[in-house]
Amino acid sequence: MSGWKKHLPGLAGALFSIAIFLGFWLFISYGNRFWFKWFNPILLPTPMEVLQAGVNSYRSGDLQRDIWASLSRVFQGFALASVAGVFLGVAVGTWKPLERLVEPMVEMLRPIPPLAFLPMMVLWFGIGELSKIAFITYAAFFPIFTTTLEGIKYVDPLLIRAASSLGASRMDMFRHVVLPAALPAIITGLRLGFGLSFFVIVAAEFIAADSGLGYLINDARTFFLVSQMLMGAAVIGIIGFFVNVGLRALEGRLLRWRVSVRA
Repeated sequence: MSGWKKHLPGLAGALFSIAIFLGFWLFISYGNRFWFKWFNPILLPTPMEVLQAGVNSYRSGDLQRDIWASLSRVFQGFALASVAGVFLGVAVGTWKPLERLVEPMVEMLRPIPPLAFLPMMVLWFGIGELSKIAFITYAAFFPIFTTTLEGIKYVDPLLIRAASSLGASRMDMFRHVVLPAALPAIITGLRLGFGLSFFVIVAAEFIAADSGLGYLINDARTFFLVSQMLMGAAVIGIIGFFVNVGLRALEGRLLRWRVSVRA
């Protein structure tokens, strides 16, 4: 009982903020239709109309198809970026010659917006799945690599010296000191990388796709179906929210030692 009770304040706060947002949205939408006349009512449908668009899309099967298509691309690209980013971040953070070789190149590429490479990805890999997965991998790699590298490089030197004085080998020191200390930064990078993955897949599906949530939004834009556009954006937000909750839960599970130390 006490396990779920401790989460009640946070849940109540989240529900309250959602209720305020929906109430404000409803007020603006209805107020514009019946009182203020600020803009064309078609431009801001009510939450109920957006929900109805979702129900209609679900009944037709389009929503499930588009969600699956986007999630499949995102998870494939994110998995590749996670493996590459964590592995290279650990390697660069623990080996100085590799850091001197790799870091200038990464720092040169990192400021370039991923969207700048989207046309090139389509030219190099075609308009199929490969270009989208490669694009996600490229975009998600940098936050994962950077946070992993920072987490490895800035482990508390006192921990290193304490382990060394106890006779720990380099492998033991890495497994039991460096990696656990860097884990919070690594998980933060994974969360950032996943959020960026969803951002770029929507952009990629605007250009070259016949399925996916980005395609759904762009198709609705073509026919001026604002309710469907907002529904697609809402679905992306809901999926991102639950994935972030899952990653936070994983972080709490893996870092229980940090909670106990703080306590």
